[in-house]
Amino acid sequence: MSTPRRVVLITGAARRIGAAIARRLHADGYDLALHYRGSSADMHALADELDALRPDSTLMLQADLAVFDRLPELVAKTVGHFGRLDALVNNASAFYPTPAGTTTPAQWEELFAVNARAPFFLAQAAAPHLRAARGAIVNIADIYAEKPRADLAVYAASKDALLAVSRGLAVSLAPDVRVNAVSPGAILWPDGGIDPEVQSRLLAQTPLGRVGEPADIAGTVAWLLGDTAGYVTGQMLHVDGGRHIA
Repeated sequence: MSTPRRVVLITGAARRIGAAIARRLHADGYDLALHYRGSSADMHALADELDALRPDSTLMLQADLAVFDRLPELVAKTVGHFGRLDALVNNASAFYPTPAGTTTPAQWEELFAVNARAPFFLAQAAAPHLRAARGAIVNIADIYAEKPRADLAVYAASKDALLAVSRGLAVSLAPDVRVNAVSPGAILWPDGGIDPEVQSRLLAQTPLGRVGEPADIAGTVAWLLGDTAGYVTGQMLHVDGGRHIA
């Protein structure tokens, strides 16, 4: 039986920005299909937290997004459980340096598979359900897509491809499904830390002069999925403290 609440599938939802998006959309009344790859403990803790607030409102889905066959399976399991799908948030990302001269074809394939191929084919699998719901897709890109760092050329290229995917889907899925992208700047530093000189340089390039919060991204995603953004599609919104114009 279909739930009366709107349903969103969020990839990379266990922690960091993905968890913030999940908490915000749950608070807005969505039921959630929460994808994760390896962060099992974080995922179970988040699902328990949200289900305590509203019982049976989450579905956990484990998958490696680089494995193509898992992509339509995520959509099928979501619809099979909740009976509907109203929104898709492609948040999951592969991220690591690929210095020129040392990058391997396997690294290229992995970064593009997770950051560009998976969002496209998840959208393709979800499209019939999103059309029926007149739903929306939000893809999480990165400021590096436009301002690459020297050691992140392949990551930057994969995120730029995601922006192209977003624009293409906005045209091909219109008028029933809206598709937009969000491009974060300095929101959270990498788990392994960051060189203090790089950190200082990034903040110096940010007009607001500070790191953003995961809630800044979550609020933007919520707005893009909501009715008040009903005439917005094919856009890429910078949530970067102004860094893209610096």
